[in-house]
Amino acid sequence: MKLSKFTEEELIAFELQSEDKESVITELVDLVSKSKMIRDRDDLLKDILERENLVTTGIGYGVAFPHAKTKAAKGIVIAFGRSDAGLEFDAMDKKPVHLFFLIAAPEDAIGAHLNVMARLSFLMRAEETRAKLMEVKSPGELLTILDSVE
Repeated sequence: MKLSKFTEEELIAFELQSEDKESVITELVDLVSKSKMIRDRDDLLKDILERENLVTTGIGYGVAFPHAKTKAAKGIVIAFGRSDAGLEFDAMDKKPVHLFFLIAAPEDAIGAHLNVMARLSFLMRAEETRAKLMEVKSPGELLTILDSVE
């Protein structure tokens, strides 16, 4: 499974403008809502925020995976955002988050949703990969990095 099939160049932002957790989630939802796979932006935002309130999706190492299974999505979609300065995101390691992968999945996409999250988690474990994502300049380069997981 290639992770790039769940995103598009228009869903990638290398300079997030947000300065706090709720704002960055909103910014990422606005980004992912450009996909034809998203039915309703407001429902998606509500579902992502509800999920985030259960337990943080800031996994540590400067990475967060805000996500939700939602009626607002027709298929799995990933938006990527980067904050060079980093944001307070209640991450498990208490450090700022720089790399964000917002994942929207249909309610019935249990197996595929978990597979996407597992692949992203595996990819983000490598410090070298995280460093590349902090430096990448083009959406095409980012998609190539995402597909480097086998």
